[in-house]
Amino acid sequence: MKSFSFVRDVVVACGVLQSVVHGATVALQVDLPISASTPDVESDISAVYYSSHPLLFGNDGSAATGGYHAWSLDSNAAILPEVSAKTGGRSKLVVPVYGVGKKDLIITIAMPDSVLRVFDAGNKGAQLAEKKNIGDWSALCPWKSAESGNQYFYMFGKKQAIQYLVRQREKKFEVVEIQTFDLPVEASACAVSSKSGLVYFSGDDSKDVYAFKTAESTAAATISVIGEASDDVTGLAIYVGKSSDYLFVAQTDVVGVYSTKFKAIGSMKITGVEDAEIQGLSVYQGKTKKYPAGVLAFAIEHEEGKGFAIGSLQSAFKSLKLDVNTNYNPSAKTDDKETICDDCNDNGFCVKSPRRSSSKTCSCFAGFTGKSCKSVTCTDNCSGHGKCVGANECRCDAGWGGLHCSFLLVAPKIETEANGGDGDDPAIWISPISPDQSRIVTTTKSELGAGLAVFNLEGKILQTLPAGEPNNIDMIYGFELGNNRTVDLAYAACRKENTLCLFEMSANGTLSNISGGEQPVVDDYDVYGSCSYRSPKTGVQYLFVNNKKAVYLQYALTSSSNGTLSTTLVRQFIAGSGGQVEGCVTDEENGFLFVGEEPEGLWRYDAEPDVAAPKGVKVASVATYPNHKSGDLYSDVEGVTLVPGKTATEGFLMVSCQGVSAYNVYERAPPHAFVQTFTITDSTDGSVDHVTNTDGIAVVGNRLNAAFPAGLVVVHDDANELKGGGTSEEASFKLVSLADVLKGGLLDKVDKEWNPRA
Repeated sequence: MKSFSFVRDVVVACGVLQSVVHGATVALQVDLPISASTPDVESDISAVYYSSHPLLFGNDGSAATGGYHAWSLDSNAAILPEVSAKTGGRSKLVVPVYGVGKKDLIITIAMPDSVLRVFDAGNKGAQLAEKKNIGDWSALCPWKSAESGNQYFYMFGKKQAIQYLVRQREKKFEVVEIQTFDLPVEASACAVSSKSGLVYFSGDDSKDVYAFKTAESTAAATISVIGEASDDVTGLAIYVGKSSDYLFVAQTDVVGVYSTKFKAIGSMKITGVEDAEIQGLSVYQGKTKKYPAGVLAFAIEHEEGKGFAIGSLQSAFKSLKLDVNTNYNPSAKTDDKETICDDCNDNGFCVKSPRRSSSKTCSCFAGFTGKSCKSVTCTDNCSGHGKCVGANECRCDAGWGGLHCSFLLVAPKIETEANGGDGDDPAIWISPISPDQSRIVTTTKSELGAGLAVFNLEGKILQTLPAGEPNNIDMIYGFELGNNRTVDLAYAACRKENTLCLFEMSANGTLSNISGGEQPVVDDYDVYGSCSYRSPKTGVQYLFVNNKKAVYLQYALTSSSNGTLSTTLVRQFIAGSGGQVEGCVTDEENGFLFVGEEPEGLWRYDAEPDVAAPKGVKVASVATYPNHKSGDLYSDVEGVTLVPGKTATEGFLMVSCQGVSAYNVYERAPPHAFVQTFTITDSTDGSVDHVTNTDGIAVVGNRLNAAFPAGLVVVHDDANELKGGGTSEEASFKLVSLADVLKGGLLDKVDKEWNPRA
């Protein structure tokens, strides 16, 4: 992977809805009514396909079907008729490309298996090629070189982008990685203007719009901020004008229109539904009977549902005095300048020598090397756990897989019954009666079915308890109530009402509400992640909670004489580097608080509230190649858990890396040396599927039962794939034996008789 050169342009960009200040002119805003829409579908990205019968493509983010849909744009109906659909697992991205080997293609990637798939846009959508690329990918933009006619696309993920070439070679279609380079943000939208020669992209929860130059090159892109919108950007698209292009920038329910240099021209407000939120823009510039000036297409969520919609551009363009160009043809012929040549075995760009015009050198694609790009190479030499058999293609040794064979493969024993559509974080409760009666407690944070669920060690659901969209869950043992009762508690941050939620766990493993179990936080604070801590110095029970702005609140938990819970704020501080935080865990013996900052890494703080503004120690960093080294984390950092050891210096930290569906293990004791990375694959008998897009994790090292004689690991699985095909709409959690993760002498450092009530 190449590093980027990041330069912020000195650009004062006009906001779409700027005020009249010192004589400034208000940018004109016009309405863009919704002309037609699709049935409900989990929508993120729209794309249009130019043909004699133009189509609107949209991803299907639902767990039950996934894939993508195609609807006719050549229709007068208010509900667009569906033409075809491809299932294949929850997806976020879909784009068409034109004229590759005389075929138009559809490119998409499924989230459960991270496989890029190339389909024939005709011929009933036959699959022509595929390429696996582990990661969480959020934006996809095609670009055809006007010089060579080569078809490329850029795929954006966790602070990195990959440039691919898609081509037909010896009657076979293939996807070839050109290069990977770093980004300053996780991109959520992108668009390409061939006239200006720029790729535009934007990040999550950000007003900035970035750009870099299109190029048939293996040199890393130089990235700059080209402008700032008036609100967080949710979508980007290019309208190809007659003389210059227009950049469309979506912001909630408004689409700003800019020049390619980010000069504000006007804006279009989406109308026709209440509380519209749009993203994933695309433009069809051809003529149809109903839409003589083309349409703007977008993914939309509003009061009545979620799906895709289109709006006619005719009236809006006339009011904004924009040039209509319905002659645009993405299949137009290009020059045939040779940029990928035989001298480089078609595995690199031919670069003319600056000294001698007749001399050429090769700039090899990723995974190829040598003077003529004939030899292949693999990142990190397959981590010593495999053989390099192709360009960045490893054949991993048994028991190894993931990125460059660097992940230990671990098979699950059991999965919980599916429950709730948006699970997150689990906890393991150790029974005081018998270890085999211990329980797994999980959260559902979506509005539908929000609350807690309790499972036994066989994964059977025993109880559900409604709660206000709880996120993380922690167990508190042996808390003394004021009425001379000692109880176990389950603690979570509940996002619906921005409260700290507490529930009693009875000795038989049943959750119930408790007096004072819903505690407020400070004003104007949106709760997110949480964890608990009992001071070994004072015995005081504390509750930590954070928001997305990395502000941590620390509350002392107490009880009145009648057993009613109450909280008192004792400390407030910023954690990490200010990026989004969520997962956290405490080490009570050592007085540590560990915080996961999703885009940056893992931090350690003093858990005692003695210092008002504690200074953090960075335990591990998120990095991308070529800067990635053994022990670095991968975005997004999510769940964090602790496995106690026999002493305060033994035991392990485990951290989930959502973008690659894997978990890093570190030693508990400072300096927290890296141990290994593991990922959870299919069970040996195929009855339990692998883990994808993982979130929370919980671990205990106790002997529990015959299935888990040396401890249990419980992890969240976002896409629960079903035996007969497809994916469940509900989440599940996978149960793994700790002995399969910590092998050999590592398991000896775990306390198999840990008593959480001691």
